This record gives sequence, C-alpha cells and structure tokens, in this order.
Amino acid sequence: MNPSDPPAQRDPSDFLADAPGEPKWQEYSSGGRLAERLSGTVAEQLSNAIEARGVATLAVSGGRTPIPVFVALSERDIAWDKVIVTLVDERFVDTSSPRSNAALVIQRLLQRHAANAAFESLYEPVADAAMSAEVASRRLANLPQPFDVVMLGMGTDGHTASFFPKGDRLDEALDHKGEPRIVSMNAPDAGEPRLTWTLPALVNGRFIHLHIEGVEKKNVLFDALSDKESPYPIRAIFNHAKTTISIWYAPAEG
Repeated sequence: MNPSDPPAQRDPSDFLADAPGEPKWQEYSSGGRLAERLSGTVAEQLSNAIEARGVATLAVSGGRTPIPVFVALSERDIAWDKVIVTLVDERFVDTSSPRSNAALVIQRLLQRHAANAAFESLYEPVADAAMSAEVASRRLANLPQPFDVVMLGMGTDGHTASFFPKGDRLDEALDHKGEPRIVSMNAPDAGEPRLTWTLPALVNGRFIHLHIEGVEKKNVLFDALSDKESPYPIRAIFNHAKTTISIWYAPAEG
C-alpha cells in the first residue's frame, strides 16, 4: 500500500460482533448531520434525568470534534438551570489559554439556552496538576453521580479522556475498582500535564456516547475492539461500561 493512500474503509459489523458490551453503531454522512441527531438524543436524556431526579449531570470532552454538537445542544430548549456540566478531562491551563477545555465549553456549549446550566471545571489555580487534581476531587466530591450522560471522544492513539498510552498514572486512572475521582496525567503525547476523571466515573454513566469522525479513528477503534489484549486505553471503557455504549461516527467532519 502506498503511504499516501487513504486508510481503508472497514465494516463496523466486523468489530461490533465480538466487542464487549454490544455497542450500538450510528453512522452519518457528515459531522453536521451527526451533531443534530446526537444533540437531540442528549437533550432528551438530560430532560428525562431531570424529570426523574430533579437534576442532570453531563460530562463532556474537549477538542475540535464535538464543537458542532455543543453548538446544536446549546440550542435545545430544555431545563438547563437544572443541568450541571463538567469535563471528562482538562489540560492544566486556565481559561485564558486557547488549549483550555473549560474555555471551549464556555464559548461553544454554555451559550443560548445552555447559558443557564451550572459548570464545574477540573482546573484549580495551584502549583501543579497533581495538587489541582486533589483540590478538584474534594470540590467535586458531592457532584451528583453516576453522571447521567457522558460524551467521550478518542484520539488516533486510542486515548479517551486523558487516558494516554504511557501516561504516568494510567494504571491508577484505569483501575475499575477504584473510586470516581480526578487524577493528574503526564504522557509523552499529551502536551501539557492533564487532569482526568478516573475510569469508574466514566463507565458508571447512565448513558455513554463515543463520538469519532474520520476513517483513521474508525480503524483505531476497530483494532481496539478486535483485540482482547489491546493496548489502546479506549478498550477499558468498553470492558467496564455499565451500559451499552453508543458510537457516533461520521466519515468526515463538518
């Protein structure tokens, strides 16, 4: 194969058949179409949680891919004043940084109707990421859990949240028997030090959505779900999720 050739298309049925938890595959022709459907689904799930428990918690990922979903979700007219939004993970930077996931959520999601939602960040203005994780864990100890909706992404290295390959606290973060809390993470490909909810906080979510776009990420996910001994951290989400994971895929963004 010529290195310049595009990644080969692979049929999702090839990896879903044996994937743990029988995930649900949903494919759309564009990121825009996907955003409209995913935002509607999440809005309905949040509304149902509010009706059942009086409050809803939503944990979201950062990055470029979910931006159209955030914008579409912000336009959904639900009882946002009863929704608490938090992040799945964060970089150890404050909101003045263009790399801040909190800034992204504030600018793209917490607008229009969603401006009425509460927001709980992971970043604390302290000496280092490890201390920030400790302080944030204490601050968020009473955040209603399990999260009603968890929205995950995935990198081409198979990371989700800040579960990076070769992360210095990866084993601790992926301990499915541990407590839901925030830990720091340093990894060769992570850029800045990171803050991330541990695996139990994410896999206990009542609804879990994995949003990926592009053939390369699709193939990485295929590899992760096809191998029981997969080194890709995303595999841990499927191994330990307490509910069926919905995979939302579009072959190209936009």
